[in-house]
Amino acid sequence: MTPRIYLDHAATTPMRPEAIVAVAEGMARWANPSSPHGEGRAARRALEDARARIAAALGWDGEVILTSGASEALSIGLGRVKRERRLISAVEHDAVLRAAPQADILPIVDGEPDADFLNTYLTSGPPPVVAIQSINSETGTGLLPYVRNPAIAAIREAGGLLLTDCSQSAAERRLPDADMIVVSGHKLGGPVGIGALLVRDLATIIPTGGHEFGYRAGTENLPGALGFAAALEAGGIDEWQTSVEDRFAFKDRLYEGGEVISPGVQCSHIFAVAMEGMSAVAQLIRLDALGFAVSAGSACSSGTLKESRALAAFGVPPEVAVRTIRVSIGWSTTSSDLERFADAYRSMADKLRV
Repeated sequence: MTPRIYLDHAATTPMRPEAIVAVAEGMARWANPSSPHGEGRAARRALEDARARIAAALGWDGEVILTSGASEALSIGLGRVKRERRLISAVEHDAVLRAAPQADILPIVDGEPDADFLNTYLTSGPPPVVAIQSINSETGTGLLPYVRNPAIAAIREAGGLLLTDCSQSAAERRLPDADMIVVSGHKLGGPVGIGALLVRDLATIIPTGGHEFGYRAGTENLPGALGFAAALEAGGIDEWQTSVEDRFAFKDRLYEGGEVISPGVQCSHIFAVAMEGMSAVAQLIRLDALGFAVSAGSACSSGTLKESRALAAFGVPPEVAVRTIRVSIGWSTTSSDLERFADAYRSMADKLRV
């Protein structure tokens, strides 16, 4: 049988071999890191070592709060931040909306945060916390593509705080100059059930007691932390099996089968593409039968396909959005995988054009 090809890495990516080994080693250290006995103290040392390794691998010199994943990190960062107002971009993940359901919405113009709206908002009340993701998980659009970004400067000058969800970008680029950053282990080749909230100043968040410096309850996930550290140390996008040239050449080949949805600065590992004459649902079924795993929009909120809030916010017409699928590349993707998919996708499109 022809092997199946997995191109849904933005949903979750396979664990790296190094992470699998590290998780197994962590499971052998069964003691609770908060216990005072010798076994607990040994587990604590391993946990703190993993925390330091995660920070070093990400190039972060602030605090690291280990969480159960990105959703919990967002809940802590947005739910307990010491700010009266919250502003989130219109294309944030649903987990951001759940963490800040009463937040004001920052519109997107030409694939970027609306600078005029942001500047007006920043000067119209108390300094807010602003959530702007680094890379959108549905289109691969970079909302904060550069370390020195006008939006970051404006938020800083107004005394606000910036929270950036880097779940899709931490393996690809340098972290932005944010006050809080969210990362997720299973998006980076680590295990499910581990993530982190990177915090510049813990005093900006209200503590609730418990573990993780008093900012999170629950026994610490030592195997997950060790696996996360090992995955990050295995390397970022420069260590992937495809080069940036391979990935952008693949994007060009997607144009042969459909319309690539690229509303702004485009990353090289997440592409949204719309096929003329076939719904996204039909495409997913057909491609799955052919041995390809892709998705339509974010797979994190539910198992159902629904209208994409992010595509609408990017200005993609509804009739195009319903025909749009997402193809996302990861560390284990090969150039031959991309070639096979591009051939199959074009063949599907050609049959519709006859």
